[in-house]
Amino acid sequence: MHWLTAAAAAGSALLLPAIASVLTPPVLPLAVRNPYLSTWLGSARDTPWDKWPMFWTGEEMGFGVMVAVPDSGFVYPLLGRPHDSLNLGPHEGFNVSFCTYVGATFDASTTNLTYLVPAPISTEKALEPMEIVISFLSPITPTSTLRQSIPASYMTVHVKGSFNVDVYTDVNGQWVSGDRASKIAWDFGTQEISKDMALKTWRIRRENEELLSEWRDQAEWGTLHFSAPSDVRHESGTSGLLRPRFARTGTLQNVIDDEFRGIMDEEPVFAFAKSFNLSSSSTSSTPGSASIMFTIAHIQDPVVQFASARGLTFMRPLWASWFFTVEKLLAFHYLDFDKAAALASNYSTQLAKDAYESGSDTYVDIVALSARQVMGATSFSGTPENPILFMKEISSNGNFQTIDVIFPSFPFFLYTNPRWLAYLLEPIIEHTLSGQYPNKYALHDLGSHFPNATGHPDGRDEYMPVEECGNILIMGLAVVNSLSYDTELAAGSIWSSMGKQDFDPNPATSAFSLNNLDEKDGVWGLDDSWGGSTKGLKQAKKWVDRSYTLWKQWTEYLIEFSLEPENQLSTDDFAGPLQLQTNLALKGILGIKAMSGISKVIENAADTKHYKNISDTYLSKWEDFGISRDKTHAKLAYNWYGSWTTLYNLYADSLLCFHLEGTSLAPSTSSQSAADRGPQKPLKPDPGHKKSNKTGFVPQHIYSMQSSWYSAVLQRYGLPLDSRHLYTKSDWEFFAAAVTSKSTREEILQSVALWVNETSTDRPFTDCYDTEGDGGFPGITFMARPVIGGHFAFLTLERACGGRAMEGLEFLEKGDGERKGGKLVGIDPRDEVFLTLSAGEM
Repeated sequence: MHWLTAAAAAGSALLLPAIASVLTPPVLPLAVRNPYLSTWLGSARDTPWDKWPMFWTGEEMGFGVMVAVPDSGFVYPLLGRPHDSLNLGPHEGFNVSFCTYVGATFDASTTNLTYLVPAPISTEKALEPMEIVISFLSPITPTSTLRQSIPASYMTVHVKGSFNVDVYTDVNGQWVSGDRASKIAWDFGTQEISKDMALKTWRIRRENEELLSEWRDQAEWGTLHFSAPSDVRHESGTSGLLRPRFARTGTLQNVIDDEFRGIMDEEPVFAFAKSFNLSSSSTSSTPGSASIMFTIAHIQDPVVQFASARGLTFMRPLWASWFFTVEKLLAFHYLDFDKAAALASNYSTQLAKDAYESGSDTYVDIVALSARQVMGATSFSGTPENPILFMKEISSNGNFQTIDVIFPSFPFFLYTNPRWLAYLLEPIIEHTLSGQYPNKYALHDLGSHFPNATGHPDGRDEYMPVEECGNILIMGLAVVNSLSYDTELAAGSIWSSMGKQDFDPNPATSAFSLNNLDEKDGVWGLDDSWGGSTKGLKQAKKWVDRSYTLWKQWTEYLIEFSLEPENQLSTDDFAGPLQLQTNLALKGILGIKAMSGISKVIENAADTKHYKNISDTYLSKWEDFGISRDKTHAKLAYNWYGSWTTLYNLYADSLLCFHLEGTSLAPSTSSQSAADRGPQKPLKPDPGHKKSNKTGFVPQHIYSMQSSWYSAVLQRYGLPLDSRHLYTKSDWEFFAAAVTSKSTREEILQSVALWVNETSTDRPFTDCYDTEGDGGFPGITFMARPVIGGHFAFLTLERACGGRAMEGLEFLEKGDGERKGGKLVGIDPRDEVFLTLSAGEM
C-alpha cells in the first residue's frame, strides 16, 4: 500500500507550499471539522491581516498570528488583526509593519499561507527575507473513520531563514459562543503525551453552558482546547495588554489571568509564543528552518439529541468509543499528525489526479475547496457497532438530517467513502422504522434545527414527499451498488477495497460496523474494506433485509404520486411550490426504478419485475408529458409551455447504471429490455412484445437534447436553474454537466471556475448565485452548505458501473446539436423560449 509506506514523505510534504492553486476564491477553510468547529479565512483575495478569520456565518473569530523580529524591533501581523491592540506607529521597543504576502495554496485538507518577512539590517552581509508558512490541516481520511471523527484541526507555523524570529498566536472566547456578551471560564493544563513530550492546553468554555443550544448558529456548549508543545511560553490576559507586551519582549510570562468575564469584556485572550534562533545559519549558505505545531479541538459530549428507536437520546461522539478521556484524545491527535497528514495527502493527491483527468486544473481546485466544507457540516456519533453520521443543513434553515441536503452531497461520499453515506441514512431509517413518523412518504428532516433531532411526530415537516422518497431510494441503491465489485479498479471508491475482508454477521450490529479496525505499517485505526465480492453481497443483504418494508413503503408512495406530482416543493424550495414538475417527476420514476434494483439484493424477483414494469411505463409517459413540442428541451412543468429546466435528476439514471441497459456494457445481472407498450402505453405492458430499439432506461436522445440545450442557454457564470430566474445552483450544474457532451461539460465547468474567481460573494462557497452581473447572492444567502458535495458528480460517475458509466455516454459525442446566432436551430416559436434571459422573464 503506497499510501502507508510513503507516510513519512507525504507528511513532510504537507509542510511545504503546495503547487500553486489556479483559482482565487473569496474565502478559504482554515480549521473546519464540523458545524461548530468551522473557522475560515474571509479575506482570501486580500492579505490575511485585513480581517479577523470568521465563523461560517461571517461572524468574526478571535484568532491571531504575528511574528516579532528581535534584531530589528519590528512586529508583523500574519493572520487576523492582533495589531489592532498595538496602535500603529513607533513605540518603545517595537514598530508595527506589514510583510510581503506571497499568497495561499490549498488542497482537499490543507490551506497554506505564505509570507516573506524582511530581514534586519546587518552590518556584515545582506540577509534574505524569512519565508514563513502557516499551514492549516483539517485532514480528510477516507481510510480512517476514527480519525475523521476527531473534532480537531492542526496549525503549523514553519519558518525558514537566517535570523531570529518570535512567533505568537492567540484565540479568544468567540470560539465557544455566538453571544459576545457570554461570560466565559477557562483553565490551563500540562500533560505528558510521550516519554519525551508534554502538551500545554488552554481550555475555554462558557461559564454557564446551554446544552444543545445555539446562538447565531454557534454552539453554546462544549470546550475549546488550544494546545501546543510544552517548550512554548503561555499567557492569558487582556488582549490590549498581552499583545503589546509580546511585541516589546518577544515572549510571554507563563501566567494565567484568573478573572472570568465576558468574551469582549477587557477581551481575554489565550496565547502561546515560541522563539526560533536561526541566526547561526546566517554564516551558512543554507537558511535554517524550524516549525511549531498547534492543535485546536472543540469537544462536545453529547453532540446532539436524537429521537432514536429507544426514544430521545443524548448521543455521544463516536471518538469516545476509542478514547475514554479528552486527554487521551488530544494526546493521540497531536502525536498522530504525520499519519493523519499522510492519509490526507494520499486522498488529496488522488483527488487532484482524478479531477484533472475528469475536468481540468480548475476542477481540481473546485473539488479541493468543496471537500472540507462537506465534512464541516457533519458530526460522527454512535458506537463502533452502530456508527452514525449526523448532518446540519447549514445556513439555509438549520434542519437536522435533511434528505434533500444529503442527496446533492452524496457524490462526494460515494467517491470518498460510501460507508459515510450509509451512516448518514442510518438515523433516518432507524427513526422511521421505530414508528415515530406518521406519514407514508419519506420525511424531510429529523428535526427543525440542529442539534435537536426530535423528529416530527405530528407529520408536519416541510412537504416534499416525492422529492424525499425519490432521493432516499436513489441513494439506497447507490449504497448497494457501491458494495458490489470484484476488483479494486471496479470499486466505486478507490479506497473501498483497502482493509480487512471480514464480515460481521451479528444481527445486532450495523452491516457497516467499525468493529474490525485494521493496522498497516504502524498506522492504527484503519477501516476494514467496504464491500467487494462475497462480503459486499452479505453486507447489502443485511442492510436491505432490515429495512425492506420501508423501501417498499416509499416506493408505493411514488407509484401513486410521482408521475403527475401535485402542487408541492422540490429540493429547490426557495423557488416555491409548483404542480407537475418535470424534473421532480423524473426523480420519482428513477426512485421506482431504483427499488427494482434494491429488491434484487434479497432476490425478490416479483418485486424486481413489478417495479421495473411500472418505471418503464411511467418513463414513457413522462417523456410525452415533459418534453417540449419541438423536442429540444425538457419543460419546467408539464403544462408550462415556453419554459425549460435543468434536468439534473437525469444524473441518477447514469450513476445507477440504468443507461447501460440494452447495451454491451450492461452488467450480466441487469434486467431484460422493457416490453413494448404500444400506442396506449398500459400500466401492465404486453409481455409478448419486447422492445428491440430501446437503449438505456432514459432514452439517449433525452441526454443529447439536454446537452445541446444547456450549451445554448449558458450564461457568463453558469447554467441557470430554470427559465424563471438567472440564478443557479452549483451542485445541480455539476449533476447536469456530468451527463452532457465533453464540450458542454467543459463550457459549464469553465463558467463556474470564472465565477469562483470573480464572484462578489464573501462567505464560504455558496451553491446559489447569479449567473450574470457580479455573480453575487440572488437574494438567497446560502453559504458553507454540504450540498457542494455535488461538485464531485464527475468523479463519482467516472468510477460508477465498474468504471463503465462514462463509456455508456459516448453517444453524446456523435452529435452535439447545432447553434446558430446564439439560438438553437429548429426551435419552435410556439415555445417562446429566449436564450438570453433577463430578470423576471418566465
